[in-house]
Amino acid sequence: MTIPASLTWLLELASNYVFFYPLVMTHVWLAGAALYYIKWERGQPERIVLGHTPMVSILLPCHNEEDNIHDTIGWLARQDYPDYEIVAINDGSSDNTGALLDQLCTRHPRLRVAHLAENQGKAVALHVGALMSRSEYLVCIDGDALLDVNACSWMVSHFAYPNVGAVTGNPRIRNRSTLLGKIQVGELSSIVGIIKRAQRIYGRIFAVSGVIVAFRKSALADVDFWTPDMITEDVDITWKLQRAGWDVRFEPNAKCWILMPETLAGLWKQRVRWAQGGCEVFLRNAGVLLHWKQRHMVPMYLELGASLLWVYAVVMLSAIEVVDLLLGPGSTLPPWHLLLSTQNTFFVLMLASLLQFAFGLYLDSRYEKKLWKTYFWIIWYPLVYWLIIICATFVGLPKAVFKKKGKRAIWTSPDRGFKP
Repeated sequence: MTIPASLTWLLELASNYVFFYPLVMTHVWLAGAALYYIKWERGQPERIVLGHTPMVSILLPCHNEEDNIHDTIGWLARQDYPDYEIVAINDGSSDNTGALLDQLCTRHPRLRVAHLAENQGKAVALHVGALMSRSEYLVCIDGDALLDVNACSWMVSHFAYPNVGAVTGNPRIRNRSTLLGKIQVGELSSIVGIIKRAQRIYGRIFAVSGVIVAFRKSALADVDFWTPDMITEDVDITWKLQRAGWDVRFEPNAKCWILMPETLAGLWKQRVRWAQGGCEVFLRNAGVLLHWKQRHMVPMYLELGASLLWVYAVVMLSAIEVVDLLLGPGSTLPPWHLLLSTQNTFFVLMLASLLQFAFGLYLDSRYEKKLWKTYFWIIWYPLVYWLIIICATFVGLPKAVFKKKGKRAIWTSPDRGFKP
């Protein structure tokens, strides 16, 4: 396949961008995470003792959680925090979730339940819970999550600073019976944990973890709470709070044990939803480029745009390579095809990834013992997950572009794999 000379320079630029963008960002995240560790994590005590313990409302939106709700409420009832309530919101479940919650109310005096007649979506369920809550401080988890007994104390400690609007916690995966599950254990530490630490140092966090996050209710009211038509309400509320001037923090000591997909179909569905949510936020927040008061959000917005551009550059170059192979040996290989062998870019990129994985596991080893055992599995991340993420983002952007604005984002029961 012969490439016109006028396009060669553009394709060479795209090729260099595809291979060097993740390499540069790996070093950016590693540097930020190292600074975070030195500044806040090193020498930190394992437990925190608060001088002031304001009331906390734990919001628990539920949709078809009959298999998990007993365990989740049971863990919440054991919180090592003196003053808290549990507000469960049954969001139009079609299974036995509502009846089980009513039964649990008779056994747990801290628990109150609201029943929504129809599935309104997680954003609406959280909004209902916030309006029902008696506290200024809200801890939000998912209906299948097990909240660590000290998580509330760690997150509440940040609200001593009046500019803090939200604190995202540290989700830990508890189902790891398959290769996909084992890889995700390392992903949360080596990818998500590293990036959240770095973003905290650099000033802005891309997204709180919807499965474990605390909010100041007055901050939520300041931005009109969650947006019902955003498919990833956690990403959207993070941007809304930070655009309004609120600080969002990361607290790795606030652990929450969660279930994640362990089938390819479940993983694909999850990653497409995440990708679409990120693209929706990108499209709706373009205004940060036009307003001087929003300049603090510009670096994160540009980085999000750069990651989307990277995905489409990968797809474009891969398509050209496939066409070249189909044309057979008589075709002319484009010059960027030799980039891997001539500049050892692939080797350098893999080495940087392995370094990031090792450092991430080291940082999180204080929060989960024997985490190093997942290192063998996380090394497969570039081969398995990069392909899934690239394809999911390629699909997610058009879904975000053509989504009907105002259409409420309801949820369905996710594939959570198998419990250990």
